[in-house]
Amino acid sequence: MSTIAEVTFLGVAVTPRTNWSFLRVEDSEGRIGWGECTLAGQEALMTAEAVRLAASVRGQNTGDRNRLCRLLPNAPGGLMAHTVRSAFEQALWDLAGQAAGLPIHGLLGGALRDTIPLYANINRGVSPRSPEGFAAAALRAVAAGFAGVKLAPFDPYIWEEPDRAAYAEGIARIAAVRQAIGPDVALMVDCHWRFSPGGAAALVRDVAPYALFWLECPVAEANHAATRRLRHMANDRGMRLAGAESLCGLAAYADIIEAGCHDVLMPDIKHAGGHEEIRRIAALALTRGVEIAPHNPTGPVCHAQSLHLCATLPNLLPLEVQFGETERFFSFAPGHDLHFRAGSASLPQGPGLGVMLDEAWAATSPWIAAQKPWLDPRLG
Repeated sequence: MSTIAEVTFLGVAVTPRTNWSFLRVEDSEGRIGWGECTLAGQEALMTAEAVRLAASVRGQNTGDRNRLCRLLPNAPGGLMAHTVRSAFEQALWDLAGQAAGLPIHGLLGGALRDTIPLYANINRGVSPRSPEGFAAAALRAVAAGFAGVKLAPFDPYIWEEPDRAAYAEGIARIAAVRQAIGPDVALMVDCHWRFSPGGAAALVRDVAPYALFWLECPVAEANHAATRRLRHMANDRGMRLAGAESLCGLAAYADIIEAGCHDVLMPDIKHAGGHEEIRRIAALALTRGVEIAPHNPTGPVCHAQSLHLCATLPNLLPLEVQFGETERFFSFAPGHDLHFRAGSASLPQGPGLGVMLDEAWAATSPWIAAQKPWLDPRLG
């Protein structure tokens, strides 16, 4: 069994507004495993957390994932620390697959499917951010073969400072996209927790005519009672309620599963604890008839890791991908071809993750501190 030689944080600027963050784990035999820990605005803290993690795991066996990657719900580092730990777990699976000569999904019991269905998150590829701009971006995604698109139409609305014009603009964006793509393409709307319970109830009524496949994250994740009521309202109008993209660990998801909060859970392999923890979450969700659509709007390592994960989940809905943000997504991680084809992705079959990062290019484009967060600070 090889041992852990080094753990290093790597942050890369890929657009003026986007950094991707990764964890590089090298073993004693010279293999390199990759995990992704992208968390906007937290790059400096993750750099420090990676140094702390490296000091505690150097010399440990790379196969000791159960011991090294336990997710501790009350860890003082919170989401940031769990994100680094999740990337570490991903990287150890990459190393294990390389050592065994098997893809990660082969180590996880084998694939249930050879291709992974995708939907297009168009939000960062929209310009201008008018209803017409959103509609044009949605049409580009449909032309590329996607059978589902998602938008976040309500920036900069937030319930603490209600802006009727911003709300009306959000509804107009949804209407324009639905009119452009027609009735047969699945339409998802992400609210980024911007609404109060009362405002979200009005929203459910206002979006019902647009036949959403799901409404996502309308209120704070911790408000289980309101979320459950909104789920019933959405279901009565033919919509699913989706959410829980930033939770960490089975315990957090167990609470919302048992409370009946969502039709669709969106665990992110960058945050939730990695492969093993999400597979536990998905198994519990399966017993309650809850579907899984992993959150995946960031870089190529998260995408490749998510493909391996999704291959093993029986209660899978399409996987999210960021559409139209940057072509660097496809060239930064040579190996398995990550291009989307007809709204789906092929499953990596090489050893481990199946891709490696271009470290030489990464060195030319280090991460850049954001001058202004893209989300309202109160939303994260």
